[in-house]
Amino acid sequence: MVRKEQEMSGSHVEKKIYLTFPKSLIKEPVVYNVGKKFKVVTNIRTASITEEMGIMALEITGEEEEYQKAVEYLRGIGVRVDPIEMDVIE
Repeated sequence: MVRKEQEMSGSHVEKKIYLTFPKSLIKEPVVYNVGKKFKVVTNIRTASITEEMGIMALEITGEEEEYQKAVEYLRGIGVRVDPIEMDVIE
């Protein structure tokens, strides 16, 4: 039923992005917070975390407006957000 409602609204998206975390955010529950603050589902596809930085491929599913809010939030806290151009992590 939820899927049908999302299809009717026409703004449901599923996007993959790269996140680059600064050292100050390595130990913070950033992805968890995104899922709690916004009406999106997050799926970590791959990640590499060191004491100096973190890189993650993240899939976000939800309404376009919520996706945009989530990306703005991530950028606002200092996370670099880049779109994944090709589905290289299928």
